[in-house]
Amino acid sequence: MLGLVAAIWQGRQYAIGAAAGFLIFSAVNALWWLPAARSEGRALERAASIARSIEIIQQRSRTNAEINALTPGALCSELGGVFENGECH
Repeated sequence: MLGLVAAIWQGRQYAIGAAAGFLIFSAVNALWWLPAARSEGRALERAASIARSIEIIQQRSRTNAEINALTPGALCSELGGVFENGECH
């Protein structure tokens, strides 16, 4: 038992070094790497959001072009109505 206590006491410099290394790593992580990762994550999400918005706008432009190309009768039919005598019912 005394040998174990002596070994632990002699290994205290390693324990102190390990604790200091852990504290330094934690400080660097909290002060430097985490904010950089958050910033990078925001930038990636922003880029994905902009790309999705552009895709939606392009799809809407194609839909508008298709609708503008329809005749009044075809538009009435697409909306589920019946085109008779120039009117949609």
